[in-house]
Formats: sequence, C-alpha cells, structure tokens
Amino acid sequence: MEVLLLAIYAFFVWLIFFKFKWLQWTTTAAVVVITIPIVSLAALMLVLNVVAPSALDVQVVKYVVQVIPRVTGRVIEVPVAPNRLVRRGELLFRIDPRPFQYEVDRLRAQLASTAADVSAQREELHAAEAQIEVSANRALSIMSSIDATRAKLRFSELRVGQTKQLAVSGAGDLFEAQRWETDVAQQRADLGALLPQLAAAEQEVTASRARASALRERLGAEAGNEQADVAEVRAQLRDAEWKLAETSVYAPADGHVINLQLRPGSTVSQLPLQPVMSFVEQGHVIIALFWQNELHKVEPGNEAELAMSTYPARIIKAKVDSIIWAQGQGQLPLTGTLPQTGAAPKPEGRFAVKLVLDERDKDVFLAAGARGTGAIYTRHLHAVHIIRKVLLRVSSYLNWIIIKHHISLH
Repeated sequence: MEVLLLAIYAFFVWLIFFKFKWLQWTTTAAVVVITIPIVSLAALMLVLNVVAPSALDVQVVKYVVQVIPRVTGRVIEVPVAPNRLVRRGELLFRIDPRPFQYEVDRLRAQLASTAADVSAQREELHAAEAQIEVSANRALSIMSSIDATRAKLRFSELRVGQTKQLAVSGAGDLFEAQRWETDVAQQRADLGALLPQLAAAEQEVTASRARASALRERLGAEAGNEQADVAEVRAQLRDAEWKLAETSVYAPADGHVINLQLRPGSTVSQLPLQPVMSFVEQGHVIIALFWQNELHKVEPGNEAELAMSTYPARIIKAKVDSIIWAQGQGQLPLTGTLPQTGAAPKPEGRFAVKLVLDERDKDVFLAAGARGTGAIYTRHLHAVHIIRKVLLRVSSYLNWIIIKHHISLH
C-alpha cells in the first residue's frame, strides 16, 4: 500500500522536476520532496488505521457437526457422497432397523396385553366389591340364625328342667321332658354347624376386602393420567419407537460430508467418543482480526469489504455484526499456581470482529478455512475511505499472482 502511494508520488516528482522541469532541483527542493511523503504517509496511515482499519487476517470458519449415531447397529445404506452438497433432511446413513422394529412390535403387543389385564382387573374389582356385599349379607344372615338358635336353645333348656321336675313330682309327662331334651340336642347341633359357617363368611369378607383393596391400589396408581402398568409399557414403547427412528440419520443442515469412511456393513456404536463422520455446515462465520487500538470507531453495522484469496480481483461486500470483546489472554487457567508476571509479558493479542455478508453477496460460497484481507469503513472521515478502497482493490488483483517453486531432485 505504501509502496503504491510512493510510486505515484515519485511519478509526479519526476514529471515536475525532470520531465517538464517546471521547478529546479535543488537541495531545498530535495529536502521538501523527501519530507512531504514521509510526513504525509505517516499521517495518512494513522488516520486510515482509525477511520478505515484494515485486517490482514480474515478467516472463514464453519461449524462442524460430529455425527454420532444414537443407537448401535450394522449400517445397511450410505447414500451420500463425500464433498458433495447435502441438503437439510437428506439421508446420511441408515442402520439395520429390523431388531428395533421387532422390539417395537413386541412392546405394542405387550401394551395391548397390559391394557387388557387392566380392564380385567377392573372387572375383578367390581366382582370383589360385589362379593364383599354378598359375603357381608351372608354373615349377617348367619349371625341372625345363630342368635335365633341360641334363643331357642335357652328356651328349650328351660323347658327341659321344668318338665323333668313335673315328671319327678308325678304332675307331668316324662315323654314331654325327653322331647325337649331332643330339641336341645338338635339346637346345639344346629348352633355348632352355624358357628363355622359364620367364621367362613367373615373370613370370606376379609379376603374379598383385601383383594379389592389390592386391586384398587394397583388400578389407582397413575402416571400421566394413565394407569401405571399401561404407562410403563407405553413409555418403553415410545423409547423403542424413538430408537427405531434413530436408525435413519439425516443431515442437520445444508452442508458437506468430509472424508467419508463409513460403508455398508460397518458396525456403528452410540459411544460419544466415536463419531462416524464429520458434517461441515454450509453456513459460515467470517472473522477479521484487528489490533486492539484499531477498534476505537468501529461499530456494529459499519460497512466492510473483503478481498478473499479464493476470489482474485473480486471485492465482497459485508458489514460488521459485532466485536468479540474477549480473547484467550483475558482468561486465567484454573490452577493452583499463581499468575506469572515476568519481565517478558505475552505480546498484545488481537480482537476478532464478526462480519456478515451483504444481501448482494450473501450467496457467495466461502470455503471453511478460506483467508484474505479486509477493511472496515467507520462513520468518520468518509473522504479518506476511497484510499483504503483503492488499496484493497489493488490487493485483490494481486491475488492473481501465484508464486510457487517446483524443485526436482534426481
């Protein structure tokens, strides 16, 4: 840049003093001619580096997605080709889905069976509750029979004693006393038969209540407004369906698969440390690095221009998105050692400015790792911006020059 300006200045000096000899070349003229470019260039560079700073290091960075399968299995299809544009949602590779489909089918059948079991348990609960009422009524009936039999037994025992006394005194019939004794024996036998029946009825009531309580507790357990057993199987089914869906892996965005090594027949694992391919997204981030004292006037929205090495003689329009006010030298490592403040500090680092392409050049392809130069034009001293623009365009034309030496050793 400085050489170009000096060459232009030297050309005009030659025209004035030597070609047309409009002025005489003297010692004073020589001092003035030499002093003017030194002072002017120094002032111009100082002004330009503030109002239109340039970056000699512009980098294109792209996000790289490490593709890791979410399930383990054998690969049966890899339809993508390496280094070819892949659109978002296109299939990258497919894992054999049959084992996962079998698990889905099994859980669907188990879900239907569990739902049927729950329905049967509800019916069983209704039956158990009805049986509680039947058994309780039966127990009450037996209890009533026992009470009646005991009343009859007490009456019959009283009549036995009375008839025996009358028979001994000759005022009564002995046969009548024997008949009452027979009734007492029968009633005692009836009472002996009723007591086990009552115990059995009460035991049946207790068992029915316990069964109904267990069914009620199991059926009352819910998860997500659904019976717990059914919800558990449904959750397992959803997990199996998700794993089945994960056997097909799709492109997360527009981009390229780089260095594709995956082939049908390979076995892939869901271990996070074993990516099967690297997917480079089509979208990019443009970073321009500036010295810290060049960013006084730079603001988001400022106009910017790029001269990328991959596009000789072309100026790409952009604008400032943001300044990344952070860098590695501003972070202390997490260690128990105290920070070093020696006599030779680290050299001053640079800050990155994030640039975005203008609408005119938004579809320009920029490869990951592409480099170039650029400039930012602030809102100050617009008149001198033209100098930076000219210099940047000259730099873009210099990208046509390729210096490469091939040396053959025999």
